[in-house]
Amino acid sequence: MSKWLKRTLMVLGVLIVVAQVVRPSRTNPISNPQDHIQAVVPVAPEVTATLSRSCNDCHSNNTTWPWYSNVAPVSWLVANDVKEGRSEMNFSAWRTYKGEKQLELLGKICKQINEGEMPMATYTWAHPQAKLSAADRQAVCSWSKTVAGNLPPGREDEEGEAD
Repeated sequence: MSKWLKRTLMVLGVLIVVAQVVRPSRTNPISNPQDHIQAVVPVAPEVTATLSRSCNDCHSNNTTWPWYSNVAPVSWLVANDVKEGRSEMNFSAWRTYKGEKQLELLGKICKQINEGEMPMATYTWAHPQAKLSAADRQAVCSWSKTVAGNLPPGREDEEGEAD
């Protein structure tokens, strides 16, 4: 092995070890069970199972942090994906969304799973059980359309203010 290659590998090794010191936040914020989607709208058991298996790690405060979320640089990517997922839609904070936002999110759920955008390919690669079958997609889309159709337009929020 050339001297140049040995030095390069040594520098890379040191960088990988040093990178382990920079740890992203891996938290599951406390949430009020009354804010969870199941407390706000009816969710069929098969849809609950699908959301738990394929969505909750990134779209709820109930993330199961796998072992590789402790190893940089993968830990940075996982933490960022969870942060982005929660900011886009959080099933643990469903009650906090006003009626129009809930309608928008319900539409996105069906659209994104039918277009193969969700769950993300990087997630299903590491979690093959999260892949959605045609039946899963059908059940979730049917559920989201039914719930969206049952949300009254201009619903009032908890303080009585119209959306």
